[in-house]
Amino acid sequence: MMKTKHALAVLAMSLVATPAAWANLDLAKKNACMACHAVDKKLVGPGYQDVAKKYAGDKEAVAKLTESIKKGGSGKWGPVPMPAQAQLSDADAKALATWVAGGAK
Repeated sequence: MMKTKHALAVLAMSLVATPAAWANLDLAKKNACMACHAVDKKLVGPGYQDVAKKYAGDKEAVAKLTESIKKGGSGKWGPVPMPAQAQLSDADAKALATWVAGGAK
């Protein structure tokens, strides 16, 4: 009985955590980020998992990525510049940056 309760609690927690991850993938899709980026491979821009690896251990990763999303940039990943995404709210840009920094999982 105790194992069942524990298993149900773990399942419930995982179901609660999952929508946040999907919400950020959905946010990336909604804002056309996936036209240039993929989670696990390079398209026009780097894959999000590669971005996470580059910024692993950087305490300022979310702030740096948020700024790159909002202001755009060039030279960090090759010759193709990332256009500014100024239309994104600060909250959405930070949510995307947090998701990417976490490995886009």
